Amino acid sequence: MKRLLIVVDYQNDFVDGALGFDGAELLDERIARKIDEYREAGDDIAFTFDTHHKDYLETQEGRKLPVPHCLEGSQGHALYGQVATKQQDHDEVFLKPTFGSSALFERLVNRQAVADSLGTQPFASIELVGLVSSMCVLSNAVIARTACPNVPIIVDASCTAAPDPAMNEKALDVLENLQIEVTNR
Repeated sequence: MKRLLIVVDYQNDFVDGALGFDGAELLDERIARKIDEYREAGDDIAFTFDTHHKDYLETQEGRKLPVPHCLEGSQGHALYGQVATKQQDHDEVFLKPTFGSSALFERLVNRQAVADSLGTQPFASIELVGLVSSMCVLSNAVIARTACPNVPIIVDASCTAAPDPAMNEKALDVLENLQIEVTNR
């Protein structure tokens, strides 16, 4: 049975762009190695992209305007560093306008339904890496747990981070509390 690796929002704007932070660039080699490991094993890989349109800021009526980031088609929207060279055409891609991906949830629910009809599990495990641990990684890990309740969900702490190290640790605590395995902590 295949495993699934989900690379969450490892985009230029979260590494060294509009919302970049010190230490995010250090994940590049680790995530790239993990992608290679999954590819060599014949496992599945998916990528999420935080995705906004140029009119995004104008549509936030009455809400605090976010820092412009991950505008579709911009350099900030693209994957960062070595990880950018690892994406292949057959990898699933999920563009998302907020923390969690509803399309990823639908895809995982569908895979779970097929697996249920066959009396099996859709994946041996689902592992998440990328940015930001306390927002998008956490959100998508909860989505994976909800869609595939009996599949082991894993977050590799050495392949995720947050701008605030204390918040990163809190996010990892929350993940563990949600029965998500946090490795390399």
